[in-house]
Amino acid sequence: MIYIIENDRLRVKISSLGAELQSIRGMEDGIEYLWQGDANYWTRRASNLFPVCGRLWENKYTYEGVTYEMGSHGFARGKEWEVIHQKTTSLTLQLTPDEETLAAYPFRFVLQMTYTLAEDSLAVTTIVRNEDDKTMPFAVGGHPGFNVPLTEGTVYEDYKLVFDEPCQPLQFVNDENCFHLGKMKVFPLEQGQTLPLSHSLFDNDAIFLEKTCGGVTLCSDKSAHSVHLAYPDSPYLGIWHTPRSDAPFVCIEPWVQSPSPAGEVADLAEKAAMIHLEPAAAYRNTYTITCK
Repeated sequence: MIYIIENDRLRVKISSLGAELQSIRGMEDGIEYLWQGDANYWTRRASNLFPVCGRLWENKYTYEGVTYEMGSHGFARGKEWEVIHQKTTSLTLQLTPDEETLAAYPFRFVLQMTYTLAEDSLAVTTIVRNEDDKTMPFAVGGHPGFNVPLTEGTVYEDYKLVFDEPCQPLQFVNDENCFHLGKMKVFPLEQGQTLPLSHSLFDNDAIFLEKTCGGVTLCSDKSAHSVHLAYPDSPYLGIWHTPRSDAPFVCIEPWVQSPSPAGEVADLAEKAAMIHLEPAAAYRNTYTITCK
């Protein structure tokens, strides 16, 4: 089912399937900021990632000596969520375990996504509660895609990503399937702040960075419209579109987890860059999308 929240600036649509954003549209001019999905490139729009981000080697991990299977980005994006709170400008959806999730991930949890509008900004908040009697390792991440170009009369190469502050990100050196090869390299930015967009950036699939400044803007000198994403709670940032294509979008992905190592079926309790939540504890992560 599709739910709508809105104010005088933006109208936002959210699906109960995966608690996934479906649309972020300007109320005044009708500009659609969010990628609308296309089977020729990528059918999803803004996946919510849990309890892992990215791919697991052989789609497997181990925990307490047992091997489990789990697909890319976990299971939350493929499940139906329950709406537990709705107002004109906010919506909260919830996911709890069932037989399918317990077979893939042996933990009892409460996972909530809250979308809140304030002026031209949409806050996306994930809350995880550990309902089990053991420490729960997990990761969360966002995968929102944005239309590029945003306005008529502009092309993909007119756009750029501009970080809020000068920084020197480090890039994970990955194989063509986004598994980490154990090396990092400096990722160059123009004037230490700007990444011009081009389709060839993604010839080797996604770009994963650490040590960014926690905020970035998708913009063009030829367009009055832009998207800013602030991600203070996420130490890693993915940038992606369909590899080796002319896909008219870019995903800006705040993650708490780094890409998985190549050639290694991970022990979930020892996997790098996971959140380890104690029983009865809660974890909160927010990123904010501002559309102008």
